[in-house]
Amino acid sequence: MDGGSSLNIMYAKTLDEMGVDRMNLRPIRAPFHGVVPGRQAVPLGQIDLPVIFGDRSNYRTETLTFDVVGFLGTFHAILRHPCYVKFMAIPNYTYLKLKMSGPREVITVGTSFHRAYECEVECCGHATAVVASEELATLKEEVVEEAPNAKRSSRSFESAEGSKEVLVDPSSSEGKKVRIGTMLSSE
Repeated sequence: MDGGSSLNIMYAKTLDEMGVDRMNLRPIRAPFHGVVPGRQAVPLGQIDLPVIFGDRSNYRTETLTFDVVGFLGTFHAILRHPCYVKFMAIPNYTYLKLKMSGPREVITVGTSFHRAYECEVECCGHATAVVASEELATLKEEVVEEAPNAKRSSRSFESAEGSKEVLVDPSSSEGKKVRIGTMLSSE
């Protein structure tokens, strides 16, 4: 569960293990950030799949859109904000529970703290392997090359399109100014 993002993510390996043909993927080239350390990720495509929560006597099914990614992860899929909205679900990260209304009663999905700890250890092991990989070493070199000039003031700002200084309050004697882009419309 991750409520902070606007994407549901599924790993290509999971899709393959489910027996879903990759030809069913809709092309998408919108990159996203925050999953691969230090760089953007481009999904292989999107797919709509039914997701079921509950048991035989009390369940809900909704179709969710997943961005399918081609790199390895420690989970099968990551359900995020769009899932919670579609199911009208409420996650509680403290108690490791996800609750939503069902046709008969509230559906509660949860796990044990022991299982959550095992998953965390597995994720840390995966992250350590990624950090030790040659690909990340290459990324670190690229970041060092693109690092900002340390001699430049951290308070300075340089606009890509140009800027000009304008008085915040022309009637004030304080003379406080703000820098705005020269490409802005008069509105």
